[in-house]
Amino acid sequence: MRLLFVFLAILFLEACSSSYKKLSKDDQIPERSFSKYLLESYKAKADFEAKEMHDWNSAKLYSEKALRAIEGENIKPEKINYWKIPKEKIRELEISYNNLMLVYNDAINKDPYNLAIAISSLDCWFEQQEENWQTWDINKCKEDFLQSMHTIYDKIKSDLENIKEKETNNNSASVSVITKNKDNKISQIIYFDFDQSIISDVGLNKINLFLKNNKNNIKKFHIVGHTDTKGSEKYNYKLSVERALAVKTILIQYGVLENTIKVVGKGENDLLINTIDEIAHPANRRAEISLIN
Repeated sequence: MRLLFVFLAILFLEACSSSYKKLSKDDQIPERSFSKYLLESYKAKADFEAKEMHDWNSAKLYSEKALRAIEGENIKPEKINYWKIPKEKIRELEISYNNLMLVYNDAINKDPYNLAIAISSLDCWFEQQEENWQTWDINKCKEDFLQSMHTIYDKIKSDLENIKEKETNNNSASVSVITKNKDNKISQIIYFDFDQSIISDVGLNKINLFLKNNKNNIKKFHIVGHTDTKGSEKYNYKLSVERALAVKTILIQYGVLENTIKVVGKGENDLLINTIDEIAHPANRRAEISLIN
């Protein structure tokens, strides 16, 4: 019986390591940027699991995805039912997966690098959360995912603004554009999870860096909270105010005087991404910090 167990274990390890060995010998570099970034990201994770953690099952998953990226497949993270996730963690991961799927098609063209990082980092977050003991790795994968997603949201916003500006220049009579006072310019955007007003560690880091760069040159802060269109207008207005107040609280904690901060909630008005009603788009769930010099 013991010999059979050893034999089966050897077979299992061989099966898990075969895809990693194949990846290690494959020196193909995809021409398409998205495929190239997927390959690099998944290969790095496969190397870590194989060489550092000796976790051949995880190395197999990452290796297989890297090999599929070489073939040009549009890789997506594994769905929640692929993993055995603690019940109390499922909701957060489901929201993160849905957020990624909502921007996936846009991000392939607009920001393939951060999309590849987000996809592989979400798989990593799932994998580490399933093991549920290496908290530092869980947090690292989660932070990498959120950072890349927030960068994608900013890129989508920037591209939309450029399109609006071009449309306005080409035919100003046919386009309605909201213009902002030059002394009230949006300088930092903080994004939120669905139905949440809690600021992530990525958001806290952004606020901290923003204040380091601007605090001494600012007379007043103007914070505007926003939501997507999922839910009632009344509820979304309340949530947008809560998001703006959450940012205000952090600014005060970092030493900003309360009487220099103005807070406004816009609810589901003034969307970044125009959607019909009842659409939970992650780029619309935000608070914008503007500066009044």
